[in-house]
Amino acid sequence: MTRPHDPLRAVARLAVPFLLLLALTPLSPAGPDALAGQALPAETLDRVRAELEPEIRRAMVEGRIPSLTIALTAGDEIVWTAGYGESNLRARTPATPETVYIIASTLKTMGATVLLQLMEEGHFALDDPIDPYLGDLKIKGQDPDRPITFRHLLTHTSGLAGSFSSVPVWADTVPSPMDEFLQYGLDVRSAPEERVRYSNPAFTLVAHLVEEMTGSDFQKEMRKRVFHPLGMNSTDFAPSPAMEEVLAVPYRPDPDTGAQRPIPRVRFAEWPAGGAWGTVENQARWVIASLNGGNFRGTRLISEETAELMQTRQFDRFTGPMAGGWGGRNAGYGLAWWTTTRRGERYIAHSGSVGGYTAFIHGNRDRKLGVAILTNGQRAHSHLVRLSFLATDLMAEHAR
Repeated sequence: MTRPHDPLRAVARLAVPFLLLLALTPLSPAGPDALAGQALPAETLDRVRAELEPEIRRAMVEGRIPSLTIALTAGDEIVWTAGYGESNLRARTPATPETVYIIASTLKTMGATVLLQLMEEGHFALDDPIDPYLGDLKIKGQDPDRPITFRHLLTHTSGLAGSFSSVPVWADTVPSPMDEFLQYGLDVRSAPEERVRYSNPAFTLVAHLVEEMTGSDFQKEMRKRVFHPLGMNSTDFAPSPAMEEVLAVPYRPDPDTGAQRPIPRVRFAEWPAGGAWGTVENQARWVIASLNGGNFRGTRLISEETAELMQTRQFDRFTGPMAGGWGGRNAGYGLAWWTTTRRGERYIAHSGSVGGYTAFIHGNRDRKLGVAILTNGQRAHSHLVRLSFLATDLMAEHAR
C-alpha cells in the first residue's frame, strides 16, 4: 500500500516557493501538546498558536527546514510543546517534542554557568587572569602585560582564534581529548578587549578550567551541576540508546536541485563548546531556569546576582546584531548569553549550529516568557530569530 501524499514532506525535500504555502493543508503538531501548569490561560495559548503556527510553516518552507520542535515557557512552566515535519525523510518519521537534535552552542550558556558556580564557591574572581588556573597548560603568544581573564573568555573578547572544526561521528578517530586539543588548538590573534571574535576554543578553555578547579571530568560536573538538577534527562554529550532511537537526521539542501540530502553526522573538535544532544523540552527547562534568575522550581543553580551579571552586557563599545540579526544594534555579550533591550524590555538568547542542525533559545527577561527551538535545518538562524520574537510578543500581547 502506498502512503498518501504529504505536503510538508514535499516541502522538506524540495525548495518550494513561498506561494505554495497557500496550497498546503493545515499543519498539525506531531506528538503531544503540553499545556502544563496553566502559567498562561488555555484561551491565550489557543490565540498564540493560531497566529504562530502559520509562521512556523512559513519558516520551514523559506528556511528549507525538514523538521522543527518548539517549546514555549511562561514563568516556571512549559506551556506548550510541538513537533513539525519529519526528522527522517526517508523513513517519514514525524518530529515530536521527544525528537533529539544537537543543541550545539546553546551549551555554552550552560558551561559558563558551571564555571560561575565555581566563582561563587570562591575559586576565582571574574577579572582574574586565567593563567594561574590552567595547570600545566600555557597559552602561546599571550602578552603578559595584557592577560586573558575569565570575563574575556565568557564575552568572546579574549583574542583567541574563532575556529570551528568538526570530526565525523563515524570517522576512525574521535575528537582529540581536551588537553591534547588545547596543546595545539590555542591561537592568540589579538590582545584582549580589542574586538569581539567568537571563539569556540575559549569555551574549550572554560571546560578545562572547570576540570582544573574541581579535579573532576567536565561532563560529570555538567551533569551534576546543570543537567540532573533541572531534570534534563534527555540531554547528554553522547546520545544514549534511547536518544539514538529518536535522533533527527541532519540534512542540507542540494545547491543545484534544492532537494534535501542527508549529510554526515559530526562532532565538535572543540567539543565542550557545543558537542551535546538533547530535546526541546529539556532546552525549555534551561530557558526557565535562566529567565528565573538561576532558579528552576525551587532548585537554584546560581545566585540572582550572578544570573543578572550573566545577562547584562559587559562591554558597551561592542554592540550590534547577533546571528540571524537577533537583538539589533543594542545587542551584545553578557557572560556567554546574548543580551539586548527591545521596546524597553530585556531579552536574552543564544543560537547553535552544526552541519545539518540549527538550535535557538530566547527569552523576555522582564515577562519571563521563553522559547526553545531545535531543527535539522541548515543555518536557519534568521528564521528561528523571527519565530522566537514573534512567540514572546504573542504571549505578551494575548496575556494582557
